[in-house]
Amino acid sequence: MLPVQIAFDGIEASEAVEAALREHARKLDRFYPRLMSCRVVVAAPHHHQHRGRLYSVRIDLTMPGAEIVVNREHPLDHAHEDAFVAIRDAFDAARRKLEDHARVQRAQIKQHETPEHGDVVRLFSDEGYGFIRTAEGSEVYFHRNSVLNDSFDSLRVGAPVRFILEQADKGLNATSVRVVGRHHHLVGA
Repeated sequence: MLPVQIAFDGIEASEAVEAALREHARKLDRFYPRLMSCRVVVAAPHHHQHRGRLYSVRIDLTMPGAEIVVNREHPLDHAHEDAFVAIRDAFDAARRKLEDHARVQRAQIKQHETPEHGDVVRLFSDEGYGFIRTAEGSEVYFHRNSVLNDSFDSLRVGAPVRFILEQADKGLNATSVRVVGRHHHLVGA
């Protein structure tokens, strides 16, 4: 569970606001599980004569090797007279920044990945998945959508393949699975 630190600046602490903040943080944690901490400050620094208080929300997210800061302060946005709207907008911005960060990380990882070699050992064509035995002897799952060039239907048990290993929720998965000729498999073995 993501540790969340909450502070209020210029306003009274509220259980309802804290619950909303923790729920939004929980959703970020599900979206990007490598988050290490989340610090949130809800403030009401501006009080205008013709309007109510405008809330600002600052979110500091820490993950391995990076930190993301979102500071949502819109002095002209009447919607931010509602703390819950300001919180929603800030967490939407944090989610977008996390998505950008995740895309950059995937691109960096993929630039350095070396395809693995293996053989299809089990195939469940009707269900759309199978398993590959790696060169080290372990078995990894792959889905029909991971097979390049729409060649899942032509796969057979024993077919040599190249693939990229990726960490998934339930362990390692094979992605970018490509059927190769036997001579390619032997060269890399």
